[in-house]
Amino acid sequence: MSELSLSAIVAALGGQFHGDPDLLISGIATLQRAGPTQISFVSNPRYQHLLPTSQAGCVIVGPGLAELAIRRGSCIVAEQPYLYFARLTQLWQNRLRAARSSMRSAIHPSAVVDPDASIHPSARVGALCVIERGVRVGAGTELKARVTVGEDCVIGARCLLHSGVVIGADGFGFAPDGDRWAKIEQLGAVRIGDDVEIGANTCVDRGALEDTVIEDGVKLDNLIQVGHNVHIGRNTAIAGCAGIAGSATIGAQCTIGGGAVVLGHLQIADGVHISAATVVSKSIKTPGHYTGFFPLDDNASWERNAATLKQLHTLRERIKKLESELRP
Repeated sequence: MSELSLSAIVAALGGQFHGDPDLLISGIATLQRAGPTQISFVSNPRYQHLLPTSQAGCVIVGPGLAELAIRRGSCIVAEQPYLYFARLTQLWQNRLRAARSSMRSAIHPSAVVDPDASIHPSARVGALCVIERGVRVGAGTELKARVTVGEDCVIGARCLLHSGVVIGADGFGFAPDGDRWAKIEQLGAVRIGDDVEIGANTCVDRGALEDTVIEDGVKLDNLIQVGHNVHIGRNTAIAGCAGIAGSATIGAQCTIGGGAVVLGHLQIADGVHISAATVVSKSIKTPGHYTGFFPLDDNASWERNAATLKQLHTLRERIKKLESELRP
């Protein structure tokens, strides 16, 4: 990709600029590794000691570090330097994609696309993808290599699905039939909104009767399991290896940490933040930060503590009885 001048960056993203506007930037790097033609950022004051010695051609800083950055050299002062950095990466990536798009077709020759699928002309379908009957893919969406989209599923505009994602596999539905299981056919689909990103090897199952729904702006990390008929609200972000069981409803603007589990048929309110490795076993109706895991310990100590936990109810009753006996 061609270089980009600092004046062009500021024209696109704003910020208060100090220094040489004609300096050409060839890449983005960390403070420690950036060279004279690269741009970096400082968002955490803990790292300000690295600023004076950084070789970066330009740094992005908040107002509190402006004076130090100006003494060092070229800088962009932004109210939220980390957000500015994020938008700079988007600007950079969009330029890269535009350059690559001019050199390759929208649908890779190895992809298998059903004639009854509808792929927007501006969408991209990578190598070895499979797009089944009735699928609709919106404008500007990109499917990386080996993405599979099952029949009748809908993916909105400007989405990004990373390698190995599976959208619309059957949900896990079986009815007991004596000593066997009878399959419940999964007759719904998956509906994904706009500006959704889904990490590598994440699976979103189709609904049993109604659709599984992923609303606009949702971000899913790698290796997440989203069960059938789950509904995830706008702009919720879920970290890797989380599991959302069937028919759970996750509200808008939520965050769920890595390895967390939400049991089936639960309701999670808007604005709920769930810590990593937490098991959500009941509905959460009030916004806030929730945590539920047992601290790591050596196995012998853990077993002793676990055994004590089982006696908590009995101990509680004994304490209540002693307190009542001690009252005057």
